[in-house]
Amino acid sequence: MQQFPFRTLAVTGGIGAGKSHVCQILADAGYPVFYADPEAKRIIRTHPEVHRELTALVGSEVYDAEGRLQKSVLAAFLCRGTESSHRVDEIVHPRVAEAWQAFVADQSPLVPLVVMECALLFESGFDRLVDRSLLVECPDEERIRRVMARDSIDRATTLRWMALQMPEAEKRRRASFTLLNDGHADVRHQLEELLGHQTR
Repeated sequence: MQQFPFRTLAVTGGIGAGKSHVCQILADAGYPVFYADPEAKRIIRTHPEVHRELTALVGSEVYDAEGRLQKSVLAAFLCRGTESSHRVDEIVHPRVAEAWQAFVADQSPLVPLVVMECALLFESGFDRLVDRSLLVECPDEERIRRVMARDSIDRATTLRWMALQMPEAEKRRRASFTLLNDGHADVRHQLEELLGHQTR
C-alpha cells in the first residue's frame, strides 16, 4: 500500500451526510476503521469504571440490577441541558480516546492509514487525536430527506437533530479536507484524489 504524509484520518460530517458510506469505501480498500459512536455506547454499557462513575453522577437507576444500561434514564439526564451532557462526556470521552489510541497501536506498521469515524469530532476535541480530518458534506435538503427516510421521522424532528450539531461552516473551517456526498458527486474519485491512489 502507498504511504501517506499522515497516518491517522478522522471522517466526520453532519447527520445524513454519509460518513458511513465514505468509511465503508475506505474499509473495503483495506484501511482499518474505528467507529467512535458505537465504541462510546459499548463503553457506557460494559466499562466497570464508567458504570461506577455514571451511577454516582446520574443515580443508581441508570443501570438495572443486572448491570444493564437504562437508556431512558440516561437520556432524561442528558436532556437536562449542556452541563449534564458535558459531565457525561467527561466520563466517557477519555475512555473512547484510549480505545482509539489502542486501536491505532494495534495496527501493523505496514498499514499506511488508520481511520476514525466520529460524528462529533470537533465538539469532542477528538480532532486533536488524529493527523488530518475529512468533512463529508451534503446539502441540507438532501440530508433531511435521507434522515427522514432512514429513521422514519418527520421533518421537524430532523431539523431539531441537525440544529444540535456544530454549524457546517465551523466544521468546514476546522477540517483538513472536504468531500461532497450529495448523491451525484463521485465519492470514490474524490477519495482517490485525496489519497493519491486507487481505492478500488
